[in-house]
Amino acid sequence: MRFFTPTRIRLIGGEEMFDHRAERLAGLIKEELGKLLQKEIKDPRIGFVSITKVKVSRDRSHAKVYVSIFGDKDQQENTMAGLESAKGFIRLELGKRIRSRHTPEIQFIVDSSLEESARIFSLLDEISSEQGEKQQ
Repeated sequence: MRFFTPTRIRLIGGEEMFDHRAERLAGLIKEELGKLLQKEIKDPRIGFVSITKVKVSRDRSHAKVYVSIFGDKDQQENTMAGLESAKGFIRLELGKRIRSRHTPEIQFIVDSSLEESARIFSLLDEISSEQGEKQQ
């Protein structure tokens, strides 16, 4: 199973073509899923969730949804459990809202890139403050 966002298909002769349908479907899923998480899903286990990226397979049968979850490890596990239990409802609602022949199977993946970038920025600030103290 190969996932692309945006999908580039290399043609004979080296030309590239984008699979705009998969790209458009990923955008629609991201938008509608954000609305669902804000207004419709009432599971108390689901905390503050941000959708960072959606990748749709070339055949548009699978979608990987990358989510960033605010909170400690326990809150993240509870939120992922809530998302997994609501997966059927989410897929049903996406099927109603998105005009597509088939609704892709959804897989939620924790995206820790925001936490990683915050940690890197704090380390950089620490280094710059240490260098400022050495110069004075």
